[in-house]
Amino acid sequence: MGSQRKIQDIKHELHNFFTWNYLKGLVVNPAQLPFVAFLIILAELILNLLIVEKVPYTEIDWKAYMQECEGFLNGTLDYSKLHGDTGPLVYPAGFVYIYSLFYFLTDQGHNIKLAQYIFIGVYLLLLSSVLRIYIKTKKVPPYVLAFTILTSYRIHSIHVLRMFNDPVAVLFLYVSLNFFLDSKWYLGSIFYSLAVSIKMNILLYAPALFFFYLINLGYKETIKQLFVCGIIQLLLGLPFIIVAPVAYIKGSFDLGRVFNHTWTVNYRFLDVKFFENPIFHLTLLSIHIMLLIICVPMCVKYFQSYCRLKYVQQQVQPQIDAKNKENKRKSKLKKEIKMKLNPNLGKEESLSKEQEQFLKSFENMLQKSSQMSGNKLPKKIINDESNKSYSINFDILSQLFILPMFLVNFIGIVCARSLHYQFYSWYFHTLPYLLWSTNYTIIIRFLILALIELCWNTYPSTNVTSAMLHICHISILYGVYKKMSTELKMASKLQ
Repeated sequence: MGSQRKIQDIKHELHNFFTWNYLKGLVVNPAQLPFVAFLIILAELILNLLIVEKVPYTEIDWKAYMQECEGFLNGTLDYSKLHGDTGPLVYPAGFVYIYSLFYFLTDQGHNIKLAQYIFIGVYLLLLSSVLRIYIKTKKVPPYVLAFTILTSYRIHSIHVLRMFNDPVAVLFLYVSLNFFLDSKWYLGSIFYSLAVSIKMNILLYAPALFFFYLINLGYKETIKQLFVCGIIQLLLGLPFIIVAPVAYIKGSFDLGRVFNHTWTVNYRFLDVKFFENPIFHLTLLSIHIMLLIICVPMCVKYFQSYCRLKYVQQQVQPQIDAKNKENKRKSKLKKEIKMKLNPNLGKEESLSKEQEQFLKSFENMLQKSSQMSGNKLPKKIINDESNKSYSINFDILSQLFILPMFLVNFIGIVCARSLHYQFYSWYFHTLPYLLWSTNYTIIIRFLILALIELCWNTYPSTNVTSAMLHICHISILYGVYKKMSTELKMASKLQ
């Protein structure tokens, strides 16, 4: 009898799967992203395998990475003496350790094909972490993510054809954000610090993360988390710090580094001398600080709302779970009585009038017992099997954390002194979220996405593409700011 019930349940699920509403939801409903996310990852696996097999590899930085790690593996711990064909080593110690592992796995870096397969794994892990964030936030329709992710030429090139360290750093960053969403603070801090140890750009998230710590944890716990982040950097860099501390700090965290104008994507329209002028760099830094001063207070309010609602979740969720457990027990008891009254119920035969009357009296008894115990149970919960449990979707609270984090990182992108092609991975997967956090029309949102992709796919960059990229960035920043400020004003009126 139990097997017949399971078969019927399976048939019912399959029937629901092929309904128009369900299929439509797979396209437009963010709540149905999990299944689409699986399809995206599967499609990406096939697509990346085809790219590796069919598209010729072009050397850019991989060989230099291997040369820098080879120097470390040969015993050189002075950062100033670690060089590759593209220049000195400019990344923190975490990069050295991870790419030294790649050095061993790929026959001293010579097995390029194997390295590419490793980076397929890196990219799929990164994508899984990103999609989990989108699943939790329920912000962006599935079709947007599928179209954006699967069609980006530059992103696939960065990950599996060039094997830059940027995607590795971003992978650790997204893993850390997932841990923070799960309130696993120490794991989040560890992975965030590991991401910083691979490439310094992850520090763009630091202003938002600091206030997130402060609001959720208070001063003492914030100090603990900062200590965790700091001690990881110290331990990873210790072998180099002991030998040549100044060389390590200057090499891996060089804030005054001057980028080569040849590779710039965002400032092609500037003269080389002006581009390299320190005053230009200080101006961008000032704009960056000014934008943070404007936007961080709004981010703080989002974090405060997140903290309050998380507290509500902690108080309410145990009660919801207890109520659902009780309803499940009563539903099971009801089914058992039905089966005893009519053994042929699994064959979809109807109950007699006497049996129906007995069931109604039994349900009334359950209702009364619930009321006597002080837990008023809505009658529809008992009578309607399709609605037999309580639930509050607390995952959507993740929006109050993710938007400020993505926004603060994006501000850093907008004010960057120079964006090289691999830097696209710093914020590509956040663009749909940011655009769907504006009030722009669907057409405008997709137009901005397309123009940004066009700018990053144009090599070498031109005056027009560089200017266009700034226009798109500023449009996104303005749109997000306007919507956030409007929502906060409405919230303040309600309070």
